[in-house]
Amino acid sequence: MINFAPLNKQNVMKNLFKTGLIAIVALSLYACGGSTESVKEVNVYTHRHYEADQKLFDMFTEKTGIKVNVVSASADELIQKLELEGANSPADVLITVDAGRLNRAVEKDLVQPIESEILKNNIPSKFRDPENKWFGLTYRARIFAYSKERVDPSELSTYEALTEEQWKGRILTRSSENIYNQSLLASIIANNGEEAATEWAAGVLANMARSPKGSDRDQVKAVASGEGDVAIVNTYYIGIMLNDANEEERKAAEKIALFFPNQEDRGTHINVSGAAVTKYAPNKDNATALIEFLSEVESQNFLASINFEYPVNPNAEFSDLLKEWGNFKADEINLSELGKRNKDAVVIFDRVGWK
Repeated sequence: MINFAPLNKQNVMKNLFKTGLIAIVALSLYACGGSTESVKEVNVYTHRHYEADQKLFDMFTEKTGIKVNVVSASADELIQKLELEGANSPADVLITVDAGRLNRAVEKDLVQPIESEILKNNIPSKFRDPENKWFGLTYRARIFAYSKERVDPSELSTYEALTEEQWKGRILTRSSENIYNQSLLASIIANNGEEAATEWAAGVLANMARSPKGSDRDQVKAVASGEGDVAIVNTYYIGIMLNDANEEERKAAEKIALFFPNQEDRGTHINVSGAAVTKYAPNKDNATALIEFLSEVESQNFLASINFEYPVNPNAEFSDLLKEWGNFKADEINLSELGKRNKDAVVIFDRVGWK
């Protein structure tokens, strides 16, 4: 026969007090059906710094009731933060620009695969990781911004042609530390091989109007001021400058025209802004729901109209400005290749002296 100790109110209260935190957590889990997924929040680490993004987060909250908490920093800082936090990280979603950075998060095992029919239907395969560890949200083309006064567009053709003698002292671009240039070179490696990519990097370096420096905006301003004739830049910077409140920015952008290279062969190099669910996401379902929301036509139309980026969802519309620039043939390689070849690109830049 088993004898049970008599229960009294004092003992019960004492035990509940000692285990109060456990009791609260247990009751919370019970109320949530045994999962933390019903917590109405999602924590976003983002490298993007656009007002359009915050407006979309607000729209998501209004639609779902899920609050979006945002931590903003550079991509490298956010990736390092995720590494240091490990399993204790509060982050649910990582948003950054460039497939090279997204692939870096994959290589460091900081993100997890997501199975979502919505994302597969909304985002073509070339704009997402083959293992569904990241998903593109928008894309931009890396094109030539050339002087309307000093360059005849019939002179322009391909990235490779920028190494020709006629461009000596006329090319402007950023440093090799910039991820956009690293991914451009990675695309050349993927298409033409390392030897051809090395020749290209050395040839463009020899034709530069000045040492590589500054942002894409600075390259456009340098063309406008006559310091060089052709700059390698991302399309959306032109759109932002043309609509900037600063008159100097607008006037500089008005002095250049756009050229989409390699239209007769592989197509113009493109890259993405993208999102991934972090490896230890405490609100995984909410994180997936946010990325799905950002891939929907309404959200894609909003991003395209405000930020002058190209939507990845094929059912979304280009902004009026992008329509003015016209359709172009894009390089069809899966953008995950850019991240895989990033280290090779960095080595080549160092080898030829492109700092």
